[in-house]
Amino acid sequence: MVKFSKETHCKYCNLKLNLFRFLTDKELEIINEKRYEVRFNKGETIFKQGGPLTHIACLTDGMAKIYLEDNKNKNIILKVVRPTELVGGPGFQVDNRHHFSVSTITDSKACFIDILAFEQILKTSSPFAMEFIKHLNTTTILLYNKIQSLTQKHMNGRIADTLLYLSKVIYANESFETTLSRQDLADMSSMTKESAIRIIKEFRDDGIIDCEANHFKILNENQLVKISQTG
Repeated sequence: MVKFSKETHCKYCNLKLNLFRFLTDKELEIINEKRYEVRFNKGETIFKQGGPLTHIACLTDGMAKIYLEDNKNKNIILKVVRPTELVGGPGFQVDNRHHFSVSTITDSKACFIDILAFEQILKTSSPFAMEFIKHLNTTTILLYNKIQSLTQKHMNGRIADTLLYLSKVIYANESFETTLSRQDLADMSSMTKESAIRIIKEFRDDGIIDCEANHFKILNENQLVKISQTG
């Protein structure tokens, strides 16, 4: 029989989300009591769009992608998730369903927090509730910017936004190795895989970026920013 265990208590975890720094030891005990640690292989699903919202998750290792699905198997990747980010929850207090899917892009690990325990803490800890509202608003602003990019910019501008996002936000380096596929880059930019490949090649031919397989290097950030701004 498989045995499940928790590697550490929330109180002593060095990977816990900053959101939880507002909790007392007693409140952390409530969270920890109904918490599950799960390891995922690359490509596995953490949450499925439309599924029941019984838990939210905090990614503690690896990377994952949050994306919208439609009935034509065409996805839009909203963001890439890194440790230690909270994922899941738009249906909380609404319809208790997940409104996007989350799957891993590397081998990963996540802590699943029972939604009823999470709700209990929100009701008893005002600092925690205020920080959670801040988290929600930050995520909302990011999504607004994403919508603006996808609806108001041409394909070159959208690919430029994707590359800048990966360089500045996700990998924090002008040179980075990504496990995202070309299809993922297309899904992040709301275009076909063929179009994404073509534009990436144009950027490389113009000396704006260098790329070999999954390794990218921003050679002319000013030009890439200009393309992003002009759309």
